[in-house]
This record gives sequence, C-alpha cells and structure tokens, in this order.
Amino acid sequence: MTVGRDWIGHLLAGRWSRVGLALAAGILAALVHPPFGILPGLVGYPLLMLLAERSATVRGAFWVGWLAGFGYFLVGCWWVAEAFLVNPAQAWMAPFAASLLPAGVGLFWGAATALYRRFAPEGLSRVLVFAALFALLEWLRGHVLTGFPWNPAGAGWRAGSAASQFAALAGVYGLGLVTVAAAAAFGPLIRPGPRKGRIGVALVGAAVLMALVVGGAIRLAGAQVRETGTLVRIVQPDVDQASKWTPEAYRSIVDRYVNLTARPGEALPDLVVWPEGALPASFNSVFAPGSPDGAAIARALRPGQTLLAGFARGEGGQDGQARYYNSLIALHDEGGEGLRIAAIYDKHRLVPFGEFLPLGGLMGAVGVRSLVHMPADFSAGLAPAPIDLPGAPRVQPLICYESLYPGFTPAGRGRPEWIVNVSNDAWFGATSGPLQHLNLASYRAIETGLPVVRATPTGVSAMIDPWGRVIEGQRLDSGESGVIDARLPGPAGTTVYGRFGDGVFWLMLLLALIPLIPVRPFVRT
Repeated sequence: MTVGRDWIGHLLAGRWSRVGLALAAGILAALVHPPFGILPGLVGYPLLMLLAERSATVRGAFWVGWLAGFGYFLVGCWWVAEAFLVNPAQAWMAPFAASLLPAGVGLFWGAATALYRRFAPEGLSRVLVFAALFALLEWLRGHVLTGFPWNPAGAGWRAGSAASQFAALAGVYGLGLVTVAAAAAFGPLIRPGPRKGRIGVALVGAAVLMALVVGGAIRLAGAQVRETGTLVRIVQPDVDQASKWTPEAYRSIVDRYVNLTARPGEALPDLVVWPEGALPASFNSVFAPGSPDGAAIARALRPGQTLLAGFARGEGGQDGQARYYNSLIALHDEGGEGLRIAAIYDKHRLVPFGEFLPLGGLMGAVGVRSLVHMPADFSAGLAPAPIDLPGAPRVQPLICYESLYPGFTPAGRGRPEWIVNVSNDAWFGATSGPLQHLNLASYRAIETGLPVVRATPTGVSAMIDPWGRVIEGQRLDSGESGVIDARLPGPAGTTVYGRFGDGVFWLMLLLALIPLIPVRPFVRT
C-alpha cells in the first residue's frame, strides 16, 4: 500500500509553515509536563524528527530543532520572568529572561536535529538514532556549564505514575530516551511510499509505551510505605517574596515561623524543616549573641528537637575575605544548654545570575553586576554528601536547584535514609514553576528509592514516598499556610540507578547508536 500524495512534503514547502510546525512540535512536547499533563503532546517528537529529515541542509535541520526547543522552553520556563517582577527595578528584565533562556537552551535541541540530519542512516533504525542523539543532547544540557536539567523529556511522565518508575532503572535521562524512541516510532507512518515495516515499528513503539505503564504498575503494586518512628514537621508560612523586605514584614515573618514551629500537635515532632532562605536575614545576624530572634526560635523548640533551616551565612576565609554560603543548618535543642549547631550543608550547585555571576570580574567591570543587583557572589560548598543528625536518620540535603540533578545522592555504605529538599519557590509565585519543581524533585525519590521531604515558603511542600508519590494528605499547595506533621517513610531497597547511576542510560544510548557504525561486507577473494 502506498500513500498517493506526499502531503507532509507539500506542507513543508513554505518557510513559514516549517517555522510554525517546528514551534508546534516543541510546544506540544512541553504540554506533556505539569501542570498540563497532555500526553498526546508526545506527538511533538515524531513531528520534530520528520521536520529534521525533510530539511534541505544540516543548517536547516539545526534551525528547525532550535525553533522547537525555543517553543518547548518558552512554555516550560516562562515563569522565570516572575522572579524579575519581585523587584520593580528589575521588571524591565522580565521579557528578556523569558525569551533569552529558551533561546539559549534551545541550542541543544538544534544540535540534536543537526546531528540527526547529518548522520541518520537509511531505514527504520533511524528512529532509534533520533532518540539517542536527542537523549545525548538532553544529557549534555543537564551538565554543560553547570547544566540546566529543567524538564528533561523523561520527566513528562508525572512522578509517581506507573511509567515514571522506569527511572529507578535508568534514571530520568534513560526514561527520556525510551519515551522519545517510542513516540518517534509513529513518525514513519506519515511518510510517503510503501508502509511495509512501518506499521510494525509503530506497533513496537506502542508496545514499549505499554510496557512502561505495565512494568511500572507492577512495581507500584509491590510498593508498601513503611513508616519510621521519626516525626517530621514541614513548615510553610506562605510568605510572599515581594513583601519580605521591610522591617514590619520581617517581624511578622519571624512570628509566623516561630508560631508554626511551636504549634501544638498530636505528638512532638522530632524534626522541624524550614525552607530555603526562610528569614530575610543571615544566620549570623539572627543568631548573634543577644539577638531576640534567635531567642524566639530557641523558645519555639523543645528539648531533643532538631530544626533544619535554610539560611544565608557568612564566614571569614583564610585570605581574610568574607565568603557567603546558601546553607541548610541543623540546630539541635540540648535542653538547658540552648541550641547547638549539629551540622551545616552548604549548597554546591549554585544558580548562575541568581547566586553567582559567571565571569564575575568581567561582568562587574562592564556594569552587569549593578544591573542584576548582585553585590556579591555566593561560594559553592563541597560536593553533596549526607549529614548526620542527632536522634534521626542520616539525610542528604538538596537545596532548591540541586534537586534537579540526578546522581547527587550516594548509594552503598554511604547511602542516607532520606532526602530533604528545601527551596524558595516564592520567587515564582503561583505559576507552573513550583509544580514542575515538585515533579522534578520527586524523580530523585524514584531514582534513589529514598523518601523526600520538601519544604518551600509558599508551596508546594510535601512528603514524598520512595516511589515518587506525594503521600495523601501530606501536601501544601501554593498560597496555603500551615504545617505537615508526618512520619518519615522508610527507604526502599537500593535501585539499579542508585547503584550504577547513568551507566544503564549510557548502555542504552550506545546500543541505540549501533546503526551509525559503518559495516563493511566481507568479500571473498
């Protein structure tokens, strides 16, 4: 059977139709992610593959991919503009942030389609090659220049769903490779010419998608949340970022945190978790000798309790220069002796232009530092490692942006029993950003088999089980103020991804790229 008319070729004859289809491919793929959850948007990937194939040149294929990437990240990351609206002096930068970020990270999609156009083999094996090259560039996007692993293709599946469980085997990048390959398998159906073999490839793609769902459902059927004896209180005061910076607001914010921390409950929490940057003041000033704020926080705790709180802090370096850190500090109530610093975790993976200015000396010389209102950079802490807490299981802290990165939590003998993710998503208001951040952080639970305790000032705060599911009734959404008192779930068994990291992903990638290996037939002489 043949298709009598090359309708896709006719559609691509015009420049503007190619531009529109490329943007549509990216936008459709973006709509798979929260808060939309429109799974038919996966059709964006086979559309992108066909657009790259039908590009006359490699350069044309690059621009097709870049346009698709721009559309994808414009839908997925428009909320970054919200952070620039907090300070009226920076509001003029909002449209530039909303457009320049998608334009920059869209280059990775352009590189993927250009490589595909250049090296794609003949035949139906090109579906695997497209998915592999796309997955490779997704991985690079998450690592180059500190990386920006926001909304990788695999995270389109809602964390905790059946299909998302494949991340326990191959991580979110491996799940993305399989997802894109399965979706792209439907692309050959709309090419002109004989359909022999193409229906079979599409059926394989459908079978792979079905296998993701069925396999994940089987894993979830055997998943039983085991509670530990540790009671955790997650504090969400609903403090709007724009209203934090006046003396009157500061007093109110301290009172909110103190009152929520001391609120009576059915039992006394062992741990209290505050979000990143909880108070608009440094740890040094809040807990300076004689500080009434430090005294109020100490009174809110009871003997034996530990407070995990996000603070900016400063310390002097050996060179005499002050250094500033974005930290998670564990404060343990020792009874009559007051609060003791039990552990400090300093954020390792900092946000460019938010916590440090790349090429800071040069940027300062040309005036960029004054434009972004960043008087000094934060310093990066040591590589992420678990911390020990008095009377509580060992924990791996991940501060805000760090929860986007797979592989920050060790397995083996150094494996912690849970992850705490503190974040300041108040910068992004009631947009799609906090919902997507929750979804991405929940993938760290699936990959590691560890529960995640997530605390933010305005939502979404939640208790997440080791299979990436928000536990029923243990969630505070945007705009809600209150506490979550919940028993910490016990860890699940060590996952394949936890043991081998991206090893399974790289093996899958190499197997998918086998069609690119030149094979010379043996000729008998």
